[in-house]
Amino acid sequence: MRRILRQNQIPHHVWHRMTRKIAVLQGLDAVQMAHLRELTTCFLHNKAINGAQELEVTLAMRVAVAAQACLLILNLDTDCFDSWVEVILYPGAFRVNQEQADAIGLVHHEESILSGEAWLRGSVILSWDDVERDIYHPQPGRNVVLHEFSHKLDGLNGVANGLPPLRRGMSRKRWGEDFSAAYAALCRQVALGKSGCINPYAASSPAEFFAVCSEYFFTAPDSLKNCYPGVHRQLTLFYRPALQARIP
Repeated sequence: MRRILRQNQIPHHVWHRMTRKIAVLQGLDAVQMAHLRELTTCFLHNKAINGAQELEVTLAMRVAVAAQACLLILNLDTDCFDSWVEVILYPGAFRVNQEQADAIGLVHHEESILSGEAWLRGSVILSWDDVERDIYHPQPGRNVVLHEFSHKLDGLNGVANGLPPLRRGMSRKRWGEDFSAAYAALCRQVALGKSGCINPYAASSPAEFFAVCSEYFFTAPDSLKNCYPGVHRQLTLFYRPALQARIP
């Protein structure tokens, strides 16, 4: 690792200019930022970040994506992102064709327009417009990089179901109770046409609930704590202590 860090240093001016702009990193202290820089360096050494549709990807863009992704694993195992090798950046939202089976088993082909997608055993795909929006015009509960890379953490057990491999000492039972109760409450609100206190997209599935709650944990922790204190508690145990100093 030391050889990688020595041979692949991110230029100081690029690192500081880019990370100063990213709101979600502003709660980190100097020690945490130094560790984040090391993780980001290793990420960029191990991952290709390629542009699609003739998008030219600069070093600053690569740093912006990698630094936010590595915020998630700042205090997790450094090999959490080791099982895949590529991030694809589209200039803007991109179209995908999906197959969905209905209640009687008929398969329907649907076209969706996405800002991000994480394949369980493959690439992470992002819209650069949305990444850039989250940097320059951040909104509480919204960060496409955190959302998609949290899906990669969720999938480390082999399936994206809202239950990533937990830290030693964490209780799967308690995690399940806290997340299931909160997810059920949100689903009831959405079914009744009521606006919940987090993005209603979280009601799409337990995997999306985990990803959306991860976005809120880093970008609007007070909102998540007030809405779903049990989920906030579990995510604090899981991601700790990346932003513990500024999370009540």
